[in-house]
Amino acid sequence: MDFQFTEEQLLIKEMARDFVEQHIRPIAAEIDETHRFPSESVLPMGEHGLFSFTLPEEYGGTGADSISYVLATTEVAKASAAHAMIMGSQCSLTAPILVKYAKDKSIPERLVPDMIAGKKLGCFCLTEPGAGCDASAQATTAVRKGDSYVINGSKIFITNAPQSDVFIVFAMTDKSRGVKGISAFLVEKGTPGLGTGAPEQKMGMNASHTCEVFLNDCVVPAGNLLGEEGMGFKIAMQTLDSGRIGVASIALGLAEASLDSSIRYTKERIQFGKPISANQGIQWMLADMATRLEAARMLTLRAAAKKDSGEPFTLESSMAKLYATEAAMYITEKAVQLHGGMGYTKTYAVERFMREAKVTEIFEGTNEIQRIVIARQILG
Repeated sequence: MDFQFTEEQLLIKEMARDFVEQHIRPIAAEIDETHRFPSESVLPMGEHGLFSFTLPEEYGGTGADSISYVLATTEVAKASAAHAMIMGSQCSLTAPILVKYAKDKSIPERLVPDMIAGKKLGCFCLTEPGAGCDASAQATTAVRKGDSYVINGSKIFITNAPQSDVFIVFAMTDKSRGVKGISAFLVEKGTPGLGTGAPEQKMGMNASHTCEVFLNDCVVPAGNLLGEEGMGFKIAMQTLDSGRIGVASIALGLAEASLDSSIRYTKERIQFGKPISANQGIQWMLADMATRLEAARMLTLRAAAKKDSGEPFTLESSMAKLYATEAAMYITEKAVQLHGGMGYTKTYAVERFMREAKVTEIFEGTNEIQRIVIARQILG
């Protein structure tokens, strides 16, 4: 498959690159070092349409396709994977659920325009302390009482939770039905009983805050049920298919930035009277890095194209997530090696890229889970 980008897609990529140079790259190292959420970037990201991909124009979205989203996310991640994470939570994990599944259409009408504009952030509350990747093992419960549901439980590793106004929460409404007893709900900031823990101290992605979410007798209107009772697991899995394209795109950005830095450094670094790029061993490392990057890019764009076509894309998104994230880990580690002792310092961004790449193999379903998904898809 030969991807010829449209003029609109190329303009979006260029816009994202320009935005990164103006708003993100100047603060990328500092926010990682200080673990500071980049509040000053959020509204400008909204103003530049970075939260609007695949969302309908009636809510303020651009309707730009998934390939455009891949291109823009890759550009953002080349400077700051934390910013790309914030972007992904809006574009893949929260606003689309409200648009597609809210039965009360006043909900997306009220919330989604502000989410697209960057005035409100959202978070996807699925993972639980005792469940991990087993999304079916939900201990959080939602009990119907009259015209409301009462939600109790906790979630862990929730991106954007401290800054979020919109919480998409998955809970058991009927434990006897297993995965068919899981439902999805909108819980808004300020709901009594809703709380968040302190941000986790992580290896990387430090400017994207991740924490626990607590729900203690949270009462939400019955109209906040998303889809029908028992649809939660289906909603979560469909959402994660899209989310994995976003994770693959973040991995692409980290890998591309690391390869670019390695090419520049090996041309400039003189050892034994010549650039180290003149050595065959270095050339082979760069060749392997470049080949894995391009293979990852093709898999990711293929998944995005399949999504845009309206066809099922579970297999393609899992393949893209699996391969791109492992390629990113390989490429960022080799980049640190190629930069030598300087690669182990904060003088060059490759040490940060390697730390950020590691989590892409873990979240949105570990790569071990992706192999299970892929196997099930091909075995039927």
